[in-house]
Amino acid sequence: MKIRKKVEIVTDSLDVAEVIALLDEIGVSGYTIINNVEGKGGRGLRIGDGLTDMLRNTYIMVVCNDKDVYRIVEAISPIRKKFGGICIVSDVVVISGNVPDVR
Repeated sequence: MKIRKKVEIVTDSLDVAEVIALLDEIGVSGYTIINNVEGKGGRGLRIGDGLTDMLRNTYIMVVCNDKDVYRIVEAISPIRKKFGGICIVSDVVVISGNVPDVR
């Protein structure tokens, strides 16, 4: 078992490529993406328009070390402030799988 941080990002589907580019630039070793996430937030209901990625949200989860969590949050803050979305950081215990190194 390894103690790590989990970063959960819900962002507009149109911003996913930019978020992934930032994660790659930081050197994040892995992430999970779930498309077409629906819900309601400060900007109202997000259920998509049925035809395009407009008005759809995407969920991105990253498990990382303490150092990378701050770099991720700082890097995506401009996107989140401009287009909305949410970023949640929590402590997690990783039982198995590819556990990011502690640097």
